Amino acid sequence: MARKASMEKAKREPKFKVRKHNRCPLCGRPRAFLRKFNMCRICFRKLAREGKIPGVIKSSW
Repeated sequence: MARKASMEKAKREPKFKVRKHNRCPLCGRPRAFLRKFNMCRICFRKLAREGKIPGVIKSSW
């Protein structure tokens, strides 16, 4: 789990825009962030499996 201080710091607007870090808004994870869905891969998989992300289905072949 992410540190609370890191999550709060990521919410603030940085002094320079290149210093911005993407963090998952649900769990605060800094790595494996999917920009298209604005969440980390773990939260994405969980919500996609539950059918809570419109247009996303599990593929099988």
